[in-house]
Amino acid sequence: MSIASESSGLSQARLGRLREVLARHVDGGDVPGLVALVSRRGEIHADVLGRMAMDGPPMQRDTIFRIASMTKPVTAVAAMILVEECRLKLDDPLDRWLPELADRRVLRTIESEIHDTVPARRAITLRDLLTLRLGLGMIPVFPPRYPIQMAIADAGFAPGPVFPSFPPDELLRRYGTLPLAYQPGERWLYDAGSQILGVLIARVAGTSFADFLQERIFGPLGMSDTAFHVPQHKLSRLATCYGGDPATGTLKVFDEPATGRYAAPPAFENGGAGLVSTADDFNAFAQMLLNGGRLGTERILSRPSVELMTSNQITPEQKLGSEFLLGSRGWGLGLSVFTVRDDLCHVPGRYGWDGGYGTSWYSDPRETMTGILLTQRMMDSPQPPAVFSDFWTLAYQAIDD
Repeated sequence: MSIASESSGLSQARLGRLREVLARHVDGGDVPGLVALVSRRGEIHADVLGRMAMDGPPMQRDTIFRIASMTKPVTAVAAMILVEECRLKLDDPLDRWLPELADRRVLRTIESEIHDTVPARRAITLRDLLTLRLGLGMIPVFPPRYPIQMAIADAGFAPGPVFPSFPPDELLRRYGTLPLAYQPGERWLYDAGSQILGVLIARVAGTSFADFLQERIFGPLGMSDTAFHVPQHKLSRLATCYGGDPATGTLKVFDEPATGRYAAPPAFENGGAGLVSTADDFNAFAQMLLNGGRLGTERILSRPSVELMTSNQITPEQKLGSEFLLGSRGWGLGLSVFTVRDDLCHVPGRYGWDGGYGTSWYSDPRETMTGILLTQRMMDSPQPPAVFSDFWTLAYQAIDD
């Protein structure tokens, strides 16, 4: 389906090529199904292919997907709303709101035993959470060999497809038992900052994180299918989630709609990976950012806030060791930002992020373009699967001006 016209600057013939290649991924069994959306200058092309489950009903435009880490930029927008209201400041200590993380101890070296620590040079700030530089997170060494990696796993935060499900206060208590791996601001470490950020937002707002997102982002943007769980009357629209089985080379069910992790409200509303959404819902969020914080008559953020969020905030030294996740990208506030033109779709200033359950979103201010690819096939590694890279190549080759 396409409503893209010549004014969008997208070639209809080349959009046909996009559909043909994506169909090969579905027909070849790479993914059971997908929804792909490319929007340029306000006009949308969408392809809906395959099935919601193997041997299940056909995929639909409004199928609901687990968007995993595409949750992070939504959480960052929520935090920036509180910054704009002066309820939080980027560089103020967070000890008042997160006492569990006050008076931190830091490992003497990354190889140290977890009790071999020194005092933190400063408190953790909101900027640290947004840029994932708080000193907590995934240590990018595999297989694990450092004592801190074992301690992280013992606390319930081992990297993997099953995300933490502790109540918010228990989550912070567990993080508070760990030393920081690095001094605040020193190193980019994935994921923990976004999890903690959701708890912070709820404490500052005096409501649940889900309610804050609904009131301030989802409701105003008309994102009626985006939430931390899928209500009973919508479960028939939730795609079955699959992972690869290395032993057989086939797909196996990871999460069933009716009995899985998203069929009831979670104990923890995970700001790093907890949301479900649809292509059109997330496109509304993406267009809001691309429009400088406004969608239609609704303004969610100011243009300066969006510009700050989508500007690189980390140095090469700070992302040292995490290049396998970021590649040539930097990191803004809650999302990645391209800084180098080293591929067809790697446009400096292009921003967004992927979800480990098989989803991808990026927006390109220079081209006034957004792409969203939603599949229900979990990623096998941090490297983008072929269907991702093909989608982005095909989206950019369709530009016709």
